[in-house]
Amino acid sequence: MKRAHLFAAMLLPLSACAATQAGDAPSLAKRPVEGRFDVAPPPVAVTPPGPLPADLAGRLARWESDGAAGQQAFAAERSAAASLVSAAAGAPVASERWVVAQQAISRLTAARAPLTAALADIDRLYLDRSIGEQVDGLPDIYALRDRLADLVSTQDAVIEALNAQLPGQ
Repeated sequence: MKRAHLFAAMLLPLSACAATQAGDAPSLAKRPVEGRFDVAPPPVAVTPPGPLPADLAGRLARWESDGAAGQQAFAAERSAAASLVSAAAGAPVASERWVVAQQAISRLTAARAPLTAALADIDRLYLDRSIGEQVDGLPDIYALRDRLADLVSTQDAVIEALNAQLPGQ
């Protein structure tokens, strides 16, 4: 008896579903109005960046030479700073060797000033031209900016490693 009631309870919802599909439900077929918006959007023409404007070519060349000068000056100071830092590795903070090593790191940091200044200038130029939507020359500007940023990043790692060798850092 319990099974008969259970079976009837299971068939009751199914019969309700069958009754609604008999013909009183709306069709799910596509209506004519639904095809009105099946059109492709118009293509958007994006002009590629043009060549570097003549007024910027000289500035980029100057920043590139400044970057090279900063890299050369940094390389010239690097070995002297590394040897002075190595000599001060066991020295107490504020001792003569420690102060000399700190000064060597300061000279190393100052030697790369042309490179960091060139990077700051090219960053400003890149942002100004991007905001102003002046895309001509942006690939050249960005390529130089990327090279200078890589040099600065490498120099930062060297300076950080030297500072880590000194006590009290």
